[in-house]
Amino acid sequence: QVQLVESGGGLVQAGVSLRLSCEASGRTFVRYAMGWFRQAPGKEREFVASIRTGGSTDYADSVKGRFTISRDNAKNTVYLQMNSLKPDDTAVYYCAASRAVGLITAYDYWGQGTQVTVFT
Repeated sequence: QVQLVESGGGLVQAGVSLRLSCEASGRTFVRYAMGWFRQAPGKEREFVASIRTGGSTDYADSVKGRFTISRDNAKNTVYLQMNSLKPDDTAVYYCAASRAVGLITAYDYWGQGTQVTVFT
């Protein structure tokens, strides 16, 4: 069982940066691929970024070049650095963990989410 706790959300003005953190419980964090998702009001949850155990990353087209996902296995933590934030980035951001070794097709554990609100 893995528990995920997100932090770092907030109310920010467009154009600024924000860094989300997700701390995982347990000793097996290094074995999990990690992902960030988001859900805006009235919309379905969507993929934002993922990082595999080996460090390779993927991003949604909407955040490429602005967001960076990284992980610190010593701290059991995955980060999402968000730059040049836009109002369209407003959503609840969720952290997720997957046991997948190669292609990530499903996530096994989810956090409770952290709200990010971007205003102009």
